[in-house]
Amino acid sequence: MPPKKDFTIQTQELGRTYKTYRKSEGVWKSIKGFWNRQYEDKVALHPTTLQIEGGQIVGLVGANGAGKTTLLKLLSGLIHPTEGDALVLGYHPTSRDPEYLRQMSILLGQKEQLWFDLPPADSYELLARIYGLKPSEAKTRVQELAHWLGCQELLHIQLRRLSLGERMKMELIGALLHKPRVLFLDEPTIGLDIVAQTSIREFLAHYVREERPTVILTSHYMDDISRLADRLLLIQQGKIVYDGTVAAFTAKAESRQTLSLKILSPPDKDVAILPNWVLQAGSLSVKKELQAHQVGEALRVLMSLGSVQDIRIEESEFEDVVRAFMEQDVRLRSTRRPPTV
Repeated sequence: MPPKKDFTIQTQELGRTYKTYRKSEGVWKSIKGFWNRQYEDKVALHPTTLQIEGGQIVGLVGANGAGKTTLLKLLSGLIHPTEGDALVLGYHPTSRDPEYLRQMSILLGQKEQLWFDLPPADSYELLARIYGLKPSEAKTRVQELAHWLGCQELLHIQLRRLSLGERMKMELIGALLHKPRVLFLDEPTIGLDIVAQTSIREFLAHYVREERPTVILTSHYMDDISRLADRLLLIQQGKIVYDGTVAAFTAKAESRQTLSLKILSPPDKDVAILPNWVLQAGSLSVKKELQAHQVGEALRVLMSLGSVQDIRIEESEFEDVVRAFMEQDVRLRSTRRPPTV
């Protein structure tokens, strides 16, 4: 009999619905709305059942408004569910048990927890007292994290004087100061340049290898997910539509390739390459993303036009695969069919 798995995070039909006020246009209708308000329900997260093992890094991917942040806020206890329940480290997040709060951390990429007019080192002293850490242990921890992030020289500069990437490094140190066993990261690299993104991504990979926390990471940058996550959750309009590995998702999703080439003898009239692709007259080059099975037929038609050179066929990036899946999901929902992978 296989050993029983230890799930750090469990949800059972966990959901959240908001009641919103529907405001009509115009002054008179706004005044009438005080006595006759029209409300509607907005489902931010449909009933969701998940089981996440300890030490896993779970990538949570979805469009804006898909429900990613709502799920993280429910698991961290920032908001209450309207249905279902969750257990994290054996605690109900909504109880806000101090023992639970000492073992988890949530970092929202668009919100700051450190004080803007203070140097980060001063904020860390206060956070250490909040978490009941010894001052000497907290200082050692800060220096260790700052060394990993390569930012020791920034600890005593006012937060508002730092760049966005530098501030995010300081926020990460604050979030990890008390060695959380569960870490919720919501867009930690949003708005950062490629150098800062790479630095934080490498730090997170190193940190997870060393300390083995359970992590749920949301990001619009697919490199964050593809390089860090053990498991992928794809969320669409409040529903989990894929749960598996990044590799399995890429293999199951519709394979796409980018075809590019130069045409030495451009056509003098429009040419139908495929049913949904017409090459314009006079075209000297081609760059087109196609389904993998379409590439061969497209090449055959293009080469029949005359001499071509610099033919390249490139596999789509993970980000393109996710985008194509989401577009497919929108099309399927418009015809009232369930999404498929």
